[in-house]
Amino acid sequence: MKLEILQPAKGSVRDNTRQGRGQGSGGGGTARRGHKGARSRSGYSSKRGFEGGQMPLQRRLPKFGFNNINRVGFKGINLDTIQALVEKTGVSTIDLKFLKEHGLMAKTDLIKVLGRGELTSKVTISVNAFSKSAISAIEKLGGAAIVVTKSVSADSNTNDGVQPE
Repeated sequence: MKLEILQPAKGSVRDNTRQGRGQGSGGGGTARRGHKGARSRSGYSSKRGFEGGQMPLQRRLPKFGFNNINRVGFKGINLDTIQALVEKTGVSTIDLKFLKEHGLMAKTDLIKVLGRGELTSKVTISVNAFSKSAISAIEKLGGAAIVVTKSVSADSNTNDGVQPE
């Protein structure tokens, strides 16, 4: 097969129609835009959600609740994920920097270790929060659960903000 003989399938490509070029073209006069009104004029673009003056859907529907600006959202990482990471890398200490390097969090994420799965290795974990079941599973094997108040984006050389639980 030669590249110069390739062509689209028959009927899949239509010719462009030239609008506003006389009555004989079929798209002359109003150029298929109708008569008058904003939509017929050049430069027209409708606002998002605009329904021609009718009350828009976004305003017709009732509103519920609110977004709390003080909410702190954590990204959860379960014990089975940590166990898989320990088996894969062979480390005994896991912190925010380590999780970021292995693609389990973004720079600004806050991490909470959750208790799903089983932990079989002794490991020291330094993250932003722990569930009660995760703490008991970690400490049962002789590991440590350390709560850190800083994120990865903060200076990681200082030990400020680390409080053993």
